[in-house]
This record gives sequence, C-alpha cells and structure tokens, in this order.
Amino acid sequence: MASLRTVKGFRDFFPEECAMRNYIFDTWRSIARRYGFVEYEAPVVETTDLYRKKSGDEITSQLFCFKDKADREISLRPEVTPSLARMATTRHRDFKKPMKWFQIGSCFRYEEPQEGRTREFIQFNADILGDASSGTDAELIALSIDVMLAFGIQGEDFAIRLSNRELWTQYLEDQKVPAEHTATFLQIVDKIERAKPEETATKLAAIGLTLENVRAFMVAADENHPAFAALRADLTARGLWKIVRIDASIVRGLAYYTGTVFEVFDLKHGLRAVAGGGRYDKLCALMSDGSVDMPAAGFAMGDVVLGILLAKTPSAQLAITKYLNAQQGVDAYVVIADEAQRPHALAAVQALRVAGIRLDYSMAPQKVGKQFQAAESQKARFAIVFGAEYPEVQMKNLISREQSLIAADVLVSAVVEALKLPIVGPLLA
Repeated sequence: MASLRTVKGFRDFFPEECAMRNYIFDTWRSIARRYGFVEYEAPVVETTDLYRKKSGDEITSQLFCFKDKADREISLRPEVTPSLARMATTRHRDFKKPMKWFQIGSCFRYEEPQEGRTREFIQFNADILGDASSGTDAELIALSIDVMLAFGIQGEDFAIRLSNRELWTQYLEDQKVPAEHTATFLQIVDKIERAKPEETATKLAAIGLTLENVRAFMVAADENHPAFAALRADLTARGLWKIVRIDASIVRGLAYYTGTVFEVFDLKHGLRAVAGGGRYDKLCALMSDGSVDMPAAGFAMGDVVLGILLAKTPSAQLAITKYLNAQQGVDAYVVIADEAQRPHALAAVQALRVAGIRLDYSMAPQKVGKQFQAAESQKARFAIVFGAEYPEVQMKNLISREQSLIAADVLVSAVVEALKLPIVGPLLA
C-alpha cells in the first residue's frame, strides 16, 4: 500500500508549526485592532464568476475550480478582496465610513509550488473602504510597517517600495500609447526586474516604446514627484517615511489598482514580497454593476514568505521565543502519589481548570518520578501532590524548589495567588 502524503502544495501543521502560526495570527490581530480595524470573514468557496468579474476568464487557470452537485461552477478563493467587495457593496449602508476591516484565512491558487509559494497559504488582509483621501493610503502603509516591527523585523532590514499607477497613466498619455495597451504595458513593467532585458525590449517595441525610455522614466520618478506629496507629509509626520523607497516598477500586475501601490520587501535575503497592496477605487462599482461606487484600498500579507523571513531573522526569533514560552506548557501539574486519592485529585483538577489555570495530570496510574518528569517537560511552575497527607496536599514550586502543605479546601485560591507572584529561583540566575 502506497504511503499517504499531503496533497502537493498543502501543509501539515504539527503542534510546533501550529504554535508558530498562532503567533503570526495573534500579532496580525493585535496590530490591526490597535489601528481600529474590525475582523470579518468570507466564504472559502465562491462562485467562479466572482473571480472572472474581477480578473477575466484567464483567472481560471490559477483556480481550484469545480462543479458542485447542482452543476454550479465554484472555486476555492484565491484571494479575499472580491468577496470583501461583494460583502461591502451588499450592506454598505449598514456601516459608517470609512470601513476599516481585516481578515485572516486560507487562500488557494493552483500554481507550481516553490520557495515562498504554496498552493494553500494563509493571508492577512487589511482594507479601508469609503475614504478616497491619501490618509487611507498612509494608514495602510503605516499598518504594514508596524506589523513588520511587531514581528521583530528591524526598520533597517525592510523597506516599503512605493509607486503610483497614475505615474504610468500619465507616461503612456505623454508617449501617445493607445489606452488598450495599458494592461499589457503594466504587466511588462511588473516583470521588468525578473525578465530578460531583450525580451522586455521586444514586448515594449510592440506597443511603440523602448526599454531605455521606460527605465529613464523609472529613475526620474522620485520622492519629490507631486503624486507622493501628501503621502510623504503624512508618513514623515509619523516618522515612517525613512522606511519608504520610491520604485516605479511596483505596479501590482493587472488593472486592479488605480492609484497608490506598494510592496513590503526584506533587504537582506532576496525573498519575494512579504506584503503588497494599494488603492482599488473601481472594484466596488464593478462588483455591484455600478450601483455602489465606493473608493477602497488595502494590502495582503501571506504567512509563507513571512515565515521564511522570521526564520532568517535573529531579532524576530527572540520575539517568537518569548511568545512561545508564554503560550506553551502549563501552570501546574497534579501528581497523584496515592491512587486512593485519585477521586479527590480529579475534583481538584476540574476546580483548578474552571478557575482558569492551565493544568495537566497523568490520566493513568504512573510512578511518581515519571509524573514529575512530565511536569518538568511541560514547564509547569508548580506540582500539586495528592498523597497520604490528604486532606492536605503538597504544593511544590518547581523553579525555586520550595514546598508547603496546603489544605485541599483552599487549594484553588492558593494556586491562583501563587501564580500572581513573580517567577524567581535558580533557573533565572
């Protein structure tokens, strides 16, 4: 019989990976809420037409799409923004503007797995709808920066690569390039750093442009361009502009974005973009057939590239270790030294857990030494021993090695108070 494996491009999350995933989730949520964002969720499955409406028929090549039992064509979501636009336009009157929403969940794309790219990935999405000001763009960029800093990534180790679609719209008008070539041109610019120069030159020549002229325009676009003035003033006031780099090659692919676009890049490891987004003012109107014309902007950060970056960054590892030490293990371990006392021990286990104490015990009879080993391996601060002394129990501090006898009827309050005390002892020396 062939061994069973995970489906190509999908991942198992064993406890250690799951703990890391929860750390990422908790950090995303913490910073988003600090910025006044509220959490929402959308279906993992949508009609395929939702994605066709945004991206055209070519999108189906990247979708996990299939027909359900009613012969309806549906797809696993490759991204969440179309669902957000559908939801927001359906009930936009029910929410005050601007709507600051965030979401965390799995997305699926049928593409070849490689470093930094899997077929299932988890994404943090932060969007602001109903505000057309540059302050929205600044708020999202500031959020992306603070998320990176919260993960322990130093400000000098990453950068926001910033551009604006309007730069290229004006450039194409000045070069007399017909509007029908805009989407093709933006795709060329989006890949200009990765494609061979001769191939790029050939594609540009087909629409009446030269590689030299395009590159010269990219160099000329700097932070003094009027398109960045308001954004620069806002982020400078926050002390964050120093992390921004103007890069006109950032266009975010297809004709989805309408103004400011940006990506978050690490500066030391040559990874793919950690996050990216921008303004997409026309999507809500598209999704509602013109009935709701609501400006919007947002960005997404995936867990795969982020996870690689965190693993390569010592300062991030310190933050991770601190989190994991706080989350893993138990507060106390009940040691049953006398099996005759098991009923009393089980009653205490239940009472302590109800009181909010993280606690474990041996579910089957076991030697006392083995139970203490289990307590140590689970990083318990206290061992609570039920033995021949009952109705008194022995409470042992596994860090300081101090111990005392406590009446069983006050055990819960005693443990609660003991856990409030600072951790001191030889292990901290």
